[in-house]
Amino acid sequence: MTEEASQEIITVKSKIRSKEDLKIFQSSETYNDLLSFVVRLATSVHGIELTDKSLPRPSQIENLLTIFDKIDQIIEQNPVKEETSSRFGKVEFRDFYKQLHDSLHSMISSLSKDFTEQQIFDLSEYLGNSFGDQQRIDYGSGHELNLLCFLLALDKIGYFQESHELDKSIVLIVFARYLKVMRHLQTLYWLEPAGSHGVWGLDDYHFLPFLFGAAQLSPMNRPRPLSIHNLDYVEEFKDKYFYFACVDFINKVKTGAESLRWTSPMLDDISGVKTWKKIEEGLIKMYKAEVLGKLPVVQHFIFTTTLPCSELPDHDGDQDEHDGHDHAHGGCCGSSNIDNPLLSTWGDCCGIKVPSAIAAKAAQQNKYKIPFD
Repeated sequence: MTEEASQEIITVKSKIRSKEDLKIFQSSETYNDLLSFVVRLATSVHGIELTDKSLPRPSQIENLLTIFDKIDQIIEQNPVKEETSSRFGKVEFRDFYKQLHDSLHSMISSLSKDFTEQQIFDLSEYLGNSFGDQQRIDYGSGHELNLLCFLLALDKIGYFQESHELDKSIVLIVFARYLKVMRHLQTLYWLEPAGSHGVWGLDDYHFLPFLFGAAQLSPMNRPRPLSIHNLDYVEEFKDKYFYFACVDFINKVKTGAESLRWTSPMLDDISGVKTWKKIEEGLIKMYKAEVLGKLPVVQHFIFTTTLPCSELPDHDGDQDEHDGHDHAHGGCCGSSNIDNPLLSTWGDCCGIKVPSAIAAKAAQQNKYKIPFD
């Protein structure tokens, strides 16, 4: 990139600092596009298994998979060198993170020769922030939101050719590949949950695979939601549906995993809902309220030329939005609503170190690495 071209790039900003800012964001076109995109993707996978061989795999999808292959290579080049008994994140993650960010421009450029430098810059910001925080060595729903923004930005600039025919492939192939990479990162580097919600979340890290998983199962009467408590059912369905794959992950990495009541109370509560359709509808509402509607999460939201919000004021001179300290913490504590579990809430504060459940399980087993298939 020439110096002249570099000067033309419009840099990204995180502008949400207050409840008033949040309200402005929630009435913006970008917010509506994000929510509509989530619903659209979820609807596209109704009744479809992860193993469906008929899913379209054109070059747009294959090129995205190639990016994740390259990220896997970067992980391999940054192994954990020092095994410790600490239950917090492995510092080698920072080396992975730096190498990833150094590679983003070439990765995004490889997707299409028609991308402008501005589009490459915007897409790189979203993809780069989809894998956790370099300094805190943590990961949470806000980072996952960046992956959603990356996919939405690709959609908005016409990468998926605007036909919506690839929606199910975006979810069941591309997002599934991303989730596999994240599970590798979480288990290898012991990424901490990005917030204080702990067991009151779904699996401490992710939201969207539960939502998409419930959408897959939405038209179905079997297996029932209560089946997540049956290890045989989990084993049978984990390769077909995101929801069961997530429960399998919890069972593998959390101590006391013999009961979801202890490891994931909210997930346990939700299993009492009668139908997957109701769970899907509830999780969409919960995503709107607990991710897109929570200041501690969206205060890190990155606005670009692709996903803008010009109505928001600039906060020049404010503390760097990526430093992880001194942010708003209103509504962080979280609660479980057993009578209506899909109205349960949890916080997603930043700057509060929460030990990795993966690390705790490893310590219990007297080893420091847990393989994840």
